[in-house]
Amino acid sequence: MDIVVDTSALIAVIVNEPERDRIIKLTLGKTLIGPGSIPWEVGNAFSAMFKRSRLSLDEAKKGLEIFESIPIRYIRTDFVNAITISKQTGMYAYDSYFLDCAIRHRAPLLTLDQKLMSAAQVLKINFLEI
Repeated sequence: MDIVVDTSALIAVIVNEPERDRIIKLTLGKTLIGPGSIPWEVGNAFSAMFKRSRLSLDEAKKGLEIFESIPIRYIRTDFVNAITISKQTGMYAYDSYFLDCAIRHRAPLLTLDQKLMSAAQVLKINFLEI
């Protein structure tokens, strides 16, 4: 079974957030998929954590090693569909890439982002409860 994993769930695993074990349990034996923007979003999340003094450079480097060990199949985004979703839901395009992926691959979404979950509900996309 494919699961669309978003950046919030990946970051939770990488930096050992409380949801980490539950996310790993939900994804064990599954294929993780997502848009090709994920690596850039992980880097952006780390830079945001630097600004809030939540992460050191050494921790980020270790986090990148962990990230690179997570097998993710990157899916090409249908940008016309994604911007249509963005307009319909009021979400940023980067968020709509995950929704596009979930719709086109009929896969549930795994996210910690409440706004993304709400948009998924509006679009009748299944999501995994963490």
